[in-house]
Amino acid sequence: MRSNLQLGVTLAAFAVVAVLMSCSRETRIFRQPPPANQTFNTVQVSGLNPGANSIPTPPPGNMYQESAYAVSEGQKLYEQYNCVGCHAHGGGGIGPPLMDNNWIYGSEAGNVVTTIMQGRPNGMPSFRNRVPEYQAWEIAAYVRSMAGLLPKGVSPNRPDHMRVKPAESSTPPQTPTGITGSPEQHQ
Repeated sequence: MRSNLQLGVTLAAFAVVAVLMSCSRETRIFRQPPPANQTFNTVQVSGLNPGANSIPTPPPGNMYQESAYAVSEGQKLYEQYNCVGCHAHGGGGIGPPLMDNNWIYGSEAGNVVTTIMQGRPNGMPSFRNRVPEYQAWEIAAYVRSMAGLLPKGVSPNRPDHMRVKPAESSTPPQTPTGITGSPEQHQ
């Protein structure tokens, strides 16, 4: 009987070890490093540049909009770069609100990055050479989540500050109005 008990304990321990060894997590890339040959701060609004050579448009920020980590980093950067000072927590203030469906310069991520990097007349300063381009894409992803333009699984569930607005994941999807489309159409 004792040998049966020892055999049972041994088999149970072996089964536990086998189960634990078979468990594996998916590989997560939290921050996609930019390629070494990539140029930063390439977003520009006008076609005017030295030598009359066009600067390629920035790559789409899909990898930032599909990553919950990138959107949550954008939420932190939104606070740290004091976007809250003008846009409040998305409801507007000195700057326009970011939680509604009225997008003056377009609602695509490229439009938002262009606005961050180049600035806009009558108030929005340029953050070129102050904000790395990958952080601008993270901020743009977060700004789009405030208006319900990102999937619920990617949008942050709770803000890290006092509860002054609903969580981005509970924002209903909206259809943007105003000028929309790709960034190169509005230059």
